[in-house]
Amino acid sequence: MTEAERIIGTPDSPEAGAAEPEKADGTDPATAPPADEAVAERPRGRRRIAVLFAVAALAYALDLGSKLAVVAKLEHRDSIRILGDWLQLEVIRNPGAAWGIGEAFTIVFTLIAAAVIVVIARLAKKLYSTPWAIALGLLLGGAIGNLTDRIFRAPGVFEGAVVDFIAPKNYPVFNLADSAIVCGGILIVLLSFRGIDPDGTVHKD
Repeated sequence: MTEAERIIGTPDSPEAGAAEPEKADGTDPATAPPADEAVAERPRGRRRIAVLFAVAALAYALDLGSKLAVVAKLEHRDSIRILGDWLQLEVIRNPGAAWGIGEAFTIVFTLIAAAVIVVIARLAKKLYSTPWAIALGLLLGGAIGNLTDRIFRAPGVFEGAVVDFIAPKNYPVFNLADSAIVCGGILIVLLSFRGIDPDGTVHKD
């Protein structure tokens, strides 16, 4: 049997006839795991999704709690120095992005945050990688944290200003939601460089 015949089979070959049923569900019986192994994959998938939402919930809770605390205790007061001039706590209301960019486009940032949440929710259905679950959880928690401000804070729904309070020297003031988004983004870049996909596939090339 030639190499081509081995790969695609011949009309009267038993192997060729056995390969045809794969068309029904899109899987190759020769490479598909046994039924008991396929069943074992399902709990692992659910656990990855649980990791995503657990990380997202933790990031959101820390962000929301910190914002409530600093607004109640620090807003309209002098900044608090943590490391001299290098790091301070100073509450500001930011309707735009970093450095106050895009203050007139608050609704756009609101829509972007909502779109990020939808995309992550769709990716969750194919999530089998724990590092990706952590990365997406950080993004999701951060996006929901800032979206909460956009919806519920003044001056109005979908136009609310985000509460920022971490003020490093020569750097824009940010919050814990921003930190979660940045950390999640860095982790995604690292995973991509390592060739790891959200479904757990590892590319060797």
